[in-house]
Amino acid sequence: MQEDDIHSGSTTAAPGRHRLDRRRRGGRALVVGGVALVGLGLAGVSVVTAAGGSDGPTAAVAVDARARAEDAARADRSTRDSASPVTPSAGPATSSPSPSTASPSPARTASSTPTATAKPRTTSKPTPAWVIPMKGAQITSCYGQRWGTLHAGIDFAMPAGTPIHAAAAGTVVKAGDVGDGYGISVFVDHGNGYLTHYAHQSRTAVSVGQRVKAGQVLGYEGATGDATGPHLHFEVHKGQMWNQIDPAPFLRARGIDVAC
Repeated sequence: MQEDDIHSGSTTAAPGRHRLDRRRRGGRALVVGGVALVGLGLAGVSVVTAAGGSDGPTAAVAVDARARAEDAARADRSTRDSASPVTPSAGPATSSPSPSTASPSPARTASSTPTATAKPRTTSKPTPAWVIPMKGAQITSCYGQRWGTLHAGIDFAMPAGTPIHAAAAGTVVKAGDVGDGYGISVFVDHGNGYLTHYAHQSRTAVSVGQRVKAGQVLGYEGATGDATGPHLHFEVHKGQMWNQIDPAPFLRARGIDVAC
């Protein structure tokens, strides 16, 4: 009987241990299931239900865990939804204007700063080979007979002191009083077989042997020698001194017109 009791006790003790083991396993499963419910949402409810059944405290814990899991899931979905970027709707594509369609730039205008223009070069006219010895003077006597004697030159009258110019380039061969009524005179040899004579000067401006140019001042008008008033007595000598010729046609042949 005792053996039966012991045997039977051992026999009945086994199911008790099995139930205890099941409860222990169920408790462990509950803990694991609770953790899993937080991370996995509704999947945890199935684990708790399967582990603890629908009765007693296990069911209450499962329901509470399920509610927390649903709240966690909703919070997680809300966080994910708010964190996801919102893609704006694509509007009509706009392109920047190409260089060919850009508005034309205004035409360039000339600078207001005046540009330097080259000044025309002014060149002095070359001095003619022959010039009139006293330009603008009045002709008071020409070459020819006068009072029974030969007047061998042309008289140019201007106020006293008017400059007298060389008719052409040459060399001064006489300068001073030469006598014979001519007073202070200058002779210029032009080197082409002709000499010119400038008489009745008040004073000379050149000396013997000096080279002069056409138009250069030889002296100044006066009334020295046989003269009734200040004037220039001008003569042309051909070939040698005192071989006077008419100066008028000689000067006209060289581009100088005198009223004789």
